[in-house]
Formats: sequence, C-alpha cells, structure tokens
Amino acid sequence: MHCLACAAPAARAPGRRVGGGGGRRRMAIECAAASSFTRDGEETDPRSMMETYGEMSSKPVLLASRRKLVALSSFCFCLHSSRYFSALALGDPSVKIDDVTPKIFPSGPLFPTEKRIAELFETNTYSVVNIFDATLRPQLNVTGVVEIPEGNGSGVVWDDSGHIVTNYHVVGNALSKKPKPGEVVARVNILAADGIQKNFEGKLVGADRSKDLAVLKVDAPTDLLKPINVGQSSALRVGQQCLAIGNPFGFDHTLTVGVISGLNRDIFSQAGVTIGGGIQTDAAINPGNSGGPLLDSKGHMIGINTAIFTQTGTSAGVGFAIPSSTVLKIAPQLIQFGKVRRAGLNVEFAPDPIAYQLNVRTGALILQVPGGSAAAKAGLVPTSRGFAGNIVLGDIIVAVDGKPIKGKSDLSRVLDDYGVGDKVSLTFQRGAETLETHNPLLFLPNYWVYMQMHNTMSQPATQQESPSSIK
Repeated sequence: MHCLACAAPAARAPGRRVGGGGGRRRMAIECAAASSFTRDGEETDPRSMMETYGEMSSKPVLLASRRKLVALSSFCFCLHSSRYFSALALGDPSVKIDDVTPKIFPSGPLFPTEKRIAELFETNTYSVVNIFDATLRPQLNVTGVVEIPEGNGSGVVWDDSGHIVTNYHVVGNALSKKPKPGEVVARVNILAADGIQKNFEGKLVGADRSKDLAVLKVDAPTDLLKPINVGQSSALRVGQQCLAIGNPFGFDHTLTVGVISGLNRDIFSQAGVTIGGGIQTDAAINPGNSGGPLLDSKGHMIGINTAIFTQTGTSAGVGFAIPSSTVLKIAPQLIQFGKVRRAGLNVEFAPDPIAYQLNVRTGALILQVPGGSAAAKAGLVPTSRGFAGNIVLGDIIVAVDGKPIKGKSDLSRVLDDYGVGDKVSLTFQRGAETLETHNPLLFLPNYWVYMQMHNTMSQPATQQESPSSIK
C-alpha cells in the first residue's frame, strides 16, 4: 500500500495544473480520500483511482471560484449598502423642517450711535459722486477682475449749479494734456433717489495743483444735485469721530468710520506737492476714496480725502484729508477765475536747502525783490553780491503778524490764510537787527507761485520786471 500523495504526480491528468495554495488544498483532500479507501479495506483500481482523482481534483477549483464570487458579491453588497446608509445619514425623512429651524429673532432697534451713523450716511451719500478720468479705460485682467485705473475717484457736489470738487490727481492724467476750461476731462456718476447712477460729462472749470484740488461742472437737473454741507476744520480735536464716504476700488458709496488721529500734518499728495494743515484719520481710505468727503459727527464736511501713508497700496490706518478751511479758499476762486489768485509778497525766496547752506537757520531769506513792487516800496532788501564777490544776505522774514516763520515752505503755509488785498505786518532780520515794516504790505497776486504752478518759470524775474505786467 502506498500513499496517493506519492503517486499523485504520476497520476496527474495531462493539462491539469493547480498551483500555490490551491495545490496544497487539493493534495490534502486527496490524502484524506486515500486514507478512507484504505480504511474500508478495498482494493482500489488504478483506473478508478484516476477517475476519482479527476472528480476530486475539480472540486478545489470550483471552491476557489465560488469563494471569489462570494467575496465579490459581499464587496458589492457592502459598497451599495454603505452608500445607501450614508445617504440615509444625510437626512431623516421623519424630521420636519419646522422642527429643525432655529428661532429667528427680530433685529430690533439700532443703538443710538449706529442709528446716527446710518442716518448721516443716508443723508450725505447723495452728495458724493463717482469720477472716472475720461482719458482712462478699465481693463479686464486674466483673472477676470476689472482693474480700476489710477484716475478713478470720488468728488462732492459743491452747489446746485453742478460744480463738483475733487482732487487734482483724480483727473491729473487728463489735466496733463492741458485741456481748456469747458473741455470734458471726466465722467461723473451721480446717485439718484431711486438708487440708479446717472452719468454726466465732467467739464473742467479750474484746477490748483499746489493744493491738489480741481473743480468740474456737470449739466445735471437741479433736483439731482445735493450740495454737501461744509463745516469748519479749525476747531477739530484729536479723538473726535469722523466718517469717510467714497468709491474705493470702484465700490461706489462706501462708508468707513474712524477718528481724527492728528492735525496740521504735511500731506505729500499724488500730485507731487506738499500740503500743510492736513487732517490725519484712521478711517479706511483706499484708492478711489480720493476726492470724497471726510465728515464730522454732525455730517458736515471737514475735509477732502486725498492721500494715505502705506507700503502696500491699501489702507494702513493712516489717511489724510485737505482741511475744509483750505477747500473754502480754493474752490470759490477756481469757480470764479479758473485759477487761484494767491496772496503773496511778490518776492523770490531762497529754497530752504539753499538758505541752510547760507547759514540761515530760521526764517525765509529774500533773494530778489521786483522793482516797483509793494515789497520794494516797503524797503525790503534782496540778497546781493559785495564788491569782493561775496554774498550779502538780504532780509530774512521771521514772522508774519506775529506768527513765527521757520522757512520758505512755512511762509507759504502762513500766507495761505490771507487773501488778496489783506494787509500784514512783517518782522524781519537785517544783519544783526530785527525790524518791522512801518507800512503794512498790500497783498498782490503772487507771481512766483503762479508761474511755478503752471511750470512756466524758467528764469527769476529781474529788478525791472513788475508783477503788474504778468497776466
């Protein structure tokens, strides 16, 4: 008697091959079958053994296939059942919407401060306009965002005649082409009571680069024009609340709230000039706010938003506005004359760096005095050269009506408080002496400021030139 396990390789049917774990399972079954035959004590015919083996050898293969089928069926069942139960987990058909809806509370009345701010915005928003430089066009970038070109900003309705006050730099690109008064330099959107923006042509009335202000005019119906209420900026206090309305990044009629952070700041505007007496605020001011109003807590305009101090191009909480006291002096002149008739002494002063090199530490040094001018008649002495070629310093203005003067730029700011025809007393140094003019000077239009404003001054005036000859 021998084991079928030893004879199995010789008895294997041709073409039947079972490998791996299946082969081991088959051999175990065959051995078990052989032992049963031996226990019965029957002699086994090799042919019958071959037939029996052939029948048995097919069983493990069928068993493995069934296992695979069962496993696959189980996987599909689990997959579909998991999706089914997951779907059931997303909702509960037995739950009603009313049962899972939270209680909704009414908004209730606003706090007094909120109500006041909302009312101030609703009242003044119709006095704020959106200005688009007519020479610029918005561009669509690759991300699908409309890029707001520099030159889009805000403005305020000045009167019911259609005058709009804004910043010089808002329409600076158009002004660089030297348009004539009456030419269209911008498009102006005015908000109507029904919430629809009405578009008008903005025609140039006048502009003053040195104060970064410009006046446009629109031919709009009177009922559409809501003039801004102008307040006083001279009595402002640091810490008082203020509001800014404008069109930052093209988002029209946007309100931001803050406080006055500082006063009498020097503003370095986008027009390339320095403006004194600026109002500093932490109310968010961004590109597009320029030309819009800065309001006090009563809704009165106390300034025109004009610049921000930032390293990112957006608000960093340090914004600046031109005080309303300056706007009140400049805007009416631009409307009446198309330009500013500045009060001045009609003398040429040395720039502060040059005066410092000449050892002048305080005061405004006079370089030249036009012959026949009021300054010449008052006896003011210009800077000259001595017989040996040395420089002989002229008179140095150290005070105007008792207000101390630190330099030329300081003098210009002080003179902004005066108008043509005002009389002042000058305190000046001549050598080691401190003197005052016995006859107050009569202010005349300042030739030097006028020429510098129009960028046409190439050479200083000679002693024979008179301001009266300048047109």
